[in-house]
Amino acid sequence: MKKNKLPIIHIIMYTVLIIYAFFTLYPFLWAVAASFKPFREIVGGDLSLLPNEFTTANYEYIFGRSSLFSRWFLNSVIVSVVGTTINIFLNTMAGYALARLNFPGKYRIYYGFLALIMVPAQVLLIPNYLILRNLGMLDSFTALILPAAINLGNIFMMRQFFMNFPVDVEEAAAIDGLGRFQTFFRIVMPLAKPSISTQAIFVFMGFWNEFMKPMLYLSSPQKFTLTLGLQTFQGQDGGVRWDYTMAASVITIIPIVILYIIFNKYFLQGVRMDGEK
Repeated sequence: MKKNKLPIIHIIMYTVLIIYAFFTLYPFLWAVAASFKPFREIVGGDLSLLPNEFTTANYEYIFGRSSLFSRWFLNSVIVSVVGTTINIFLNTMAGYALARLNFPGKYRIYYGFLALIMVPAQVLLIPNYLILRNLGMLDSFTALILPAAINLGNIFMMRQFFMNFPVDVEEAAAIDGLGRFQTFFRIVMPLAKPSISTQAIFVFMGFWNEFMKPMLYLSSPQKFTLTLGLQTFQGQDGGVRWDYTMAASVITIIPIVILYIIFNKYFLQGVRMDGEK
């Protein structure tokens, strides 16, 4: 009886997953298809994935007459790469310190971090704005990077990783004459690559997709990031040009898709440590 029921359960399960995947992926696929459609076909309510009139004019406009789009893309790359790099070093070092070093107030800091994780990020937007204004940092990339230089959730994740990190590896490095900093940068960080890569993916996505902070902190169109520039782009010519908007949206998604494809294997490895390593 069990042998007869098992395939039926699998069929039902896969059917549900396929239907769910269809409804999840269809809007994304339609957006990609719409980026190659003319404006009249998009607003006509056609939901087909194959354009009736295939055109690349939307992308030609984005990278041609819309001169600021390339600048917005470069701004997002700079903010995301610099912010992610700073986060990787600070979050990893903080997590290592909380896991391995003994210093006064260690556990108070740890529990303080846990408490701060519960504070919604939206609560800090206005205080951060006032601080950045008093420091003269508004309308600059520093305003986007500095307040987000660390991530408490990633610090907690790295601490948990280093709590399970083999102490024997560090002891062997100490025997070989390496100091604490040398051990960290030459031994610990390379072995923590899965967790660091997982952290980097989420931090990069956070910077890349951020909209609220650029809207509050930036005022010069030349310094807009893609998300803010795209919102401004929608209001051109007195209405929403969905053909240009769809093409711009697809361009913003490409770096995230590439990043996920490259680092996909690290998602399942990011919270564990292989004993053989």
